Amino acid sequence: MTSIAHITSDTKQTPSSKLPGEAYSERIRARFWLSDDSGSYVGIGRITLLEEIQKTGSINQAAKAMNMSYKKAWKLVDEMNQLLNQPLVIKAQGGKSGGGTILTQEGLWVLEQFRAIEQRLQKFLQHESCQFAQELNSLK
Repeated sequence: MTSIAHITSDTKQTPSSKLPGEAYSERIRARFWLSDDSGSYVGIGRITLLEEIQKTGSINQAAKAMNMSYKKAWKLVDEMNQLLNQPLVIKAQGGKSGGGTILTQEGLWVLEQFRAIEQRLQKFLQHESCQFAQELNSLK
């Protein structure tokens, strides 16, 4: 899997502006996606869906928690299942407890990799934000 970081920054932001991306540092916002050669990818929205599925054991409950339709959640799961040779999410067979949905080892791995890269990106952007602020202040 290849990781691709798409980083955006805006030095003219105001406190009330609604900028896209996560606030990884005081002055820099960013978004990133992990993708493969075919264009399959995971970003924060899909990662959040995987985390909700892991927490609830249900695509339906995960979708509700995210204010998303079941149909859209299922479509996203189906697309994520194309990322690797093995699916990230599988439906467990029914029984007394009625079955459910679980993350596979591959799904847990993707979740872990995304969050680890996110932590490293945040540290990097915090450092860059401090450096940017110092340089900005020296220009004033």
